[in-house]
Amino acid sequence: MKTYSADKIRNVALLGHSSSGKTTLTEAVLFATGVTKRQGRVDDGNTVSDFDKQEIARKVSIGTTVIPVEWNNFKFNLLDTPGYFDFIGEMYGAKRASEGSILLVDASAGIEVGTEKSWKNLEKYITPRIIFVNKMDKEEVDFDNLVSELKSKFGDKIIPFTLPIGVSSDFKGIIDVIDEKAYEYNGTQRKEVSLTEDQKSEIEFIKEELVEKIAETDEALMEKYFEGEAFTAEEINKGLKLAVKNGDLVPLLIGCTEKALGVDILLEAIEKYIPSPMDVEPAKGLKDGKEIERKLDSSQPFSAVVFKTIIDPFVGKLTLFKVMSGKITKDMELYNSTKDKLEKLGGLFLLRGKNQVEVNEIQAGDIGATAKLNFTQTGDTLCAKNDPIRYEEIKYPQPTLFLAVEPKSKGDEEKIGTALQRLTEEDPTFIVQRNSETKQLLIGGQGNMQLTVIVDKLKNTFGVDVNLTNPRIAYRETIKNTSSVQGKHKKQSGGAGQYGDVHIRFEPCEESFIFAEEVFGGAVPRNYFPAVEKGLSESLEKGVLAGYPVVNVKATLFDGSYHPVDSNEMAFKIAASLAFKKGIEEAKPILLEPIMKYEISIPEDYMGDVMGDMNKRRGRILGMEQQDDGSQKVTAEAPHSEMFEYAIDLRAMTQARGSFTMEFARYEEVPSNIAEKIIAESKIEKE
Repeated sequence: MKTYSADKIRNVALLGHSSSGKTTLTEAVLFATGVTKRQGRVDDGNTVSDFDKQEIARKVSIGTTVIPVEWNNFKFNLLDTPGYFDFIGEMYGAKRASEGSILLVDASAGIEVGTEKSWKNLEKYITPRIIFVNKMDKEEVDFDNLVSELKSKFGDKIIPFTLPIGVSSDFKGIIDVIDEKAYEYNGTQRKEVSLTEDQKSEIEFIKEELVEKIAETDEALMEKYFEGEAFTAEEINKGLKLAVKNGDLVPLLIGCTEKALGVDILLEAIEKYIPSPMDVEPAKGLKDGKEIERKLDSSQPFSAVVFKTIIDPFVGKLTLFKVMSGKITKDMELYNSTKDKLEKLGGLFLLRGKNQVEVNEIQAGDIGATAKLNFTQTGDTLCAKNDPIRYEEIKYPQPTLFLAVEPKSKGDEEKIGTALQRLTEEDPTFIVQRNSETKQLLIGGQGNMQLTVIVDKLKNTFGVDVNLTNPRIAYRETIKNTSSVQGKHKKQSGGAGQYGDVHIRFEPCEESFIFAEEVFGGAVPRNYFPAVEKGLSESLEKGVLAGYPVVNVKATLFDGSYHPVDSNEMAFKIAASLAFKKGIEEAKPILLEPIMKYEISIPEDYMGDVMGDMNKRRGRILGMEQQDDGSQKVTAEAPHSEMFEYAIDLRAMTQARGSFTMEFARYEEVPSNIAEKIIAESKIEKE
């Protein structure tokens, strides 16, 4: 594959609901451009894009794949993203590496949840986009109704640039509204056919809509429009491209990816209307703490953003990057400005699925890959050491589902840790944590499917079998009353004995632990105070109710006695621990549970269900706020123990339209009936 300059490159992310045909579109493009001799099928497990064993087995995309193709002296980098919601993070990397997007819609299914979610993201970041209505050959397709539905849901900025000749099983061709031409297809070959009078009038109606959109892009054109003057072909093309770039116009195209029908017109539209890397604002980054711009020019110093990492069991780590400025060559030394580390290139190539196409250089605006970088991770900046820059890292959604992971075989703990760490490099939305309190290894992600895939990868790629369970809750214990007790340790067994005697008052307080003393007349010598404090501090680790850490306690040493010969630090430490056990038991100990704060985004229609469900979970609704996109943001608090599988349950309740973030709020007393069960269970575990 030859080297392309930025103006001849189009980087496009493919978005849409699962099974809308993104991967099949890449197969159709590969076939139509002559890269492959026959079109692969997802069901057959032979597509270029879905090459991972998990993807083939599940028949869904799990990771973003880059499919570079050449067509009409242009290079298209198609970034095929997963439609399944657990892998939403893949879209973030793909969008960072692209200037525009294709939103695929299944003509027979209409607007689905994935369509809505993708559209929200495209609107949020004002992404230039084309809607591609796929599967026009399916039964019960009503094209006019679908266009009306799309306009009603997403706005009048959506305008058909192509129209169907025939529908469902009679779908055989496409009308190009802009060029005013009609084509019928025989396989990938098309022939021009005459337009009917009805088709001409439909084209005229759509073009009137387009003229308004074009006029809005420029004041001079607006004047021309009001004066009734016709626009030139050049003005039309320039206006359409600008309107798409600004997000004010969304061309709607149609086709059938399984038959590669309409793919040629889609590629023409991408070339015409999706901005090249040259057409967007220069990249901004930090140099020596100051913001600077880097022009997308091959003569500029080299810089690139890493948007994807693949862990390959045979090749090792593959790093995919988008060149933001300058160019990269095979013999370059790389500097990772995010990690402040030098890296050595492990070859330079383009990735097409899993296939590596070696190249000598990659210029600004293009996408490339290398292998075996030691320190580099997704989101990092690679650049020239003598002229560094650091770009903003990709912001990924936080995990919402956490599970504890345990090895099925003893001795696999170390292997699990190493394998999981490698998998976090591949998927930044997946995290691994060691809970120091519960001693559990936790994995967190966006949903059940993602964590199941992780478990399968552990087994198939790294040879480690694991079980997933709900995490243990990090409960706490505290006291509600005040108690004054004596702790006395006396041991006489011939020779030197042990003697320590303390009187301690225990009371609730705001801080985690306070130690104070009010000893008069040297009843306990000062040199034993640290031993008393240490005895109490160590006792805090295990409470008297269920063995959980004790918090919010003030202990005041107010009296005691000592023996001039037998007293020592150990004796007073033991005496303090005896006093602690007795004092906490007498001060009405209670169990505390972690309360989490949740911000839940849902469509208005699901408000009642979500609020009712929150009440069942012992939750409290703190407030509601309408969002700009019409959805509601519900703020709530609920006990952590009731919310383990909320990511799964919210998705089920809202047909996957709901999302949430969570953070720790505070500890609160556990209701007595629930506390009794927790205490009983902890006693059984200890037996």
